[in-house]
Amino acid sequence: MDEAPATMRQALSLFLLFALFACGGSTPTSPTTPDRPPGVADPGFLAQYASTGGFRLGQPTAITLTPDGGEVLFLRSGPRDAERDLYAFDVATGAERVVLTAAQILDGAEERLSPEERALRERLRMTARGIASYQLSRDGRRILVPLSGKLYVVERATGEVKELPSEGGYANDARFSPDGELVGCVRQGDLWVIDVDAGRQRRLTTRPHDDVTNGLAEFVAQEEMGRYRGWWWAPDSSAILFQRTDTRGVEMLYASNPIDPSEPPHAARYPRAGTDNAVVSLHLVSVRSGDPADARQSPAESAEAPAEASGEAPVEAPEPREIRWDRARFPYLAAVRWSRGAPPTLLVQDRRQQVERLLAVDVSSGATRTLHEETDDAWLNLDASVPVWLRDDDASEGAVKRFLWSTERGGRWQLEVRDERGEARTLTPPELGYWELLHVDHEAGEAWVVASADPTERHLWRVPLEGDAAPTRVTEAPGFHTGTFARAGDVWVHASHTVEEGPRWRVRRGGEVVGELRSVAEAPPFRPNVEHLQVGERGYHAVVVRPRNFEPGRRYPVLLSVYAGPGFVRVRKGRDRQLREQWQADHGFIVVSLDGRGTPGRGREWERAIRGNVIDVPLEDQIEGLRALGQRFEEMDLSRVGVYGWSFGGYFSAMAVMRRPDVFDVGVAGAPVCDWADYDTHYTERFMGLPAENAAGYEAANVLTHAPRLERPLMVIHGTSDDNVYFVHALKMSDALLRAGRPHEFVPLAGSTHMVADPAVAQALQGRIMDFLRDGLE
Repeated sequence: MDEAPATMRQALSLFLLFALFACGGSTPTSPTTPDRPPGVADPGFLAQYASTGGFRLGQPTAITLTPDGGEVLFLRSGPRDAERDLYAFDVATGAERVVLTAAQILDGAEERLSPEERALRERLRMTARGIASYQLSRDGRRILVPLSGKLYVVERATGEVKELPSEGGYANDARFSPDGELVGCVRQGDLWVIDVDAGRQRRLTTRPHDDVTNGLAEFVAQEEMGRYRGWWWAPDSSAILFQRTDTRGVEMLYASNPIDPSEPPHAARYPRAGTDNAVVSLHLVSVRSGDPADARQSPAESAEAPAEASGEAPVEAPEPREIRWDRARFPYLAAVRWSRGAPPTLLVQDRRQQVERLLAVDVSSGATRTLHEETDDAWLNLDASVPVWLRDDDASEGAVKRFLWSTERGGRWQLEVRDERGEARTLTPPELGYWELLHVDHEAGEAWVVASADPTERHLWRVPLEGDAAPTRVTEAPGFHTGTFARAGDVWVHASHTVEEGPRWRVRRGGEVVGELRSVAEAPPFRPNVEHLQVGERGYHAVVVRPRNFEPGRRYPVLLSVYAGPGFVRVRKGRDRQLREQWQADHGFIVVSLDGRGTPGRGREWERAIRGNVIDVPLEDQIEGLRALGQRFEEMDLSRVGVYGWSFGGYFSAMAVMRRPDVFDVGVAGAPVCDWADYDTHYTERFMGLPAENAAGYEAANVLTHAPRLERPLMVIHGTSDDNVYFVHALKMSDALLRAGRPHEFVPLAGSTHMVADPAVAQALQGRIMDFLRDGLE
């Protein structure tokens, strides 16, 4: 068994050396056009952009309000430092203070991450160091801070910092119990609980095998479902629901670091399309008492009042009780909710993601009943903000409980209120453009949602839960808006990034601004020269970035900065959103981005047009949009077009230059998928179906099918330690191109994952990409 990884490592190192020298030779180029105007690109911009994290380092993040709205907690780093510290903003006085710094805790020691924490941060695309997360107890008395595998509790009243016991290994996904007396966490694949005051801990579960974990979300839940938790407290702190994950049937893949042959490859269970997933089950374990059925869910208890601590010393937990549903038909556990006054609620999906059920759990028996079922003959999207149970005035025994839910049944996303009997009432009209639920104000009887019929913007709306009144729009400035709310009262933080203003975080009481969270991020050196518009018969949303020294009458080569994949909108309004694209344009290009069919925000039919083949429709739409822009703007020279993208955008770029060399003259493919049969189950099968049922679609969407057709310059970039789109994708692509005699440039990023986290590498890479594109279009 030990021989195989070493052999793989050696073969990979040899292939990298071969690829660098054999594939980086001469490349075919587009016809030379001498009409490129001189650029005005700032030579220091790349260094500043990379070292400031795209001018985001130093911005407030992870915002939480205390229950009474008296303070706002947030994390912030320095302007060129990814190490975050914890701050508090006093709403009454406007004063800001430091609550806790990473340096205080580490005291000169180096921060260390567990493999589980490192993997989670990769799933979250998080590069922060120091205090990367924290949790405020429900009553607001305490703050839980995980750092370097250990746990610390801050008493807000005194500022005292207490380290919790750490025996048993690194603590992952640590959270307060609702009463604030206990902390639960996962250590080495098992659940533990810690009594904060007593400083005692005990283990609740025992994993039967190294490939079985308790309390951790599986890979596809974190990467594709947006579910990062694998365990949930009972509202009264008496029990825990937890996920048991058995990955023994999942294929093992290896990600190595070829620059260090002595480093063993990282092994991970990765479910490729059409192969076995992890087996996920859900279990209930008692925390304080001797029977899981003691987890209480009395409807008479207030949905907002904190549970009282029992004062009992924890006793040994019994064997966990399994929660039962048809796991053979619905193997995906997409969401879990457990709120006071309501049953534990599960959202489960079938393998094809065309049927999902919302289930209520009977904690006394482990049985489940169906609250609601959704179907879609293409696929079902997930909304991670629902369900949310309402706190109704009638809390008597047998009262019908209600919850908020969202659906695309009518062709566009809408918010509705449903009850346990299956009755439903729509709260938002389809033309509102619902995106997500942010907050429920039970006292005011309204929900706060993000909505916009224009997918290039997001706005805040208040939606009445009763009566016939229409939703009320709260924000007006074009751009993106969201909010974070205190549990009680009317204090909230309004985060915005508009066309006229960069990112801001205003503290509001009702509609009045009473303060602002301070950002120490560096200001960008320029304001991008952008134009937003819709083009083509289908009305594609587009953004055009011109050089800052744009000269009317000149013809400029065009760079398509692309994503074009499902689940993501590339064209977004905001003053500072196209900074890198402006730097590219200042080299003498017009840079454009387009959102075609397959992207969200334009309705069900628009989004699901890509079902079964994720490249044909996006390629058609991007070309149609480009041509529509070229007809509208004579300065765009469509005889010289480059394409650049990352992840799905990298896949698109490779396919664009291979399949449509009549349109695209040069391409840069960053971290591209090559063969969809090598990508994960949940994402791939959602859009492509099962490989056994759509062999023709998988072949048509496979880069290897079209590699022999390459006749334009192509740069392929990939991190060797990528555990999302594995490095094997780039290797297969380069190998196929080499065997077909198709010259190309291959840039492996040693030790990088799906993100390029090292500022020096990011700066050098962007410079090399720009040189390659310029060479290909001259």
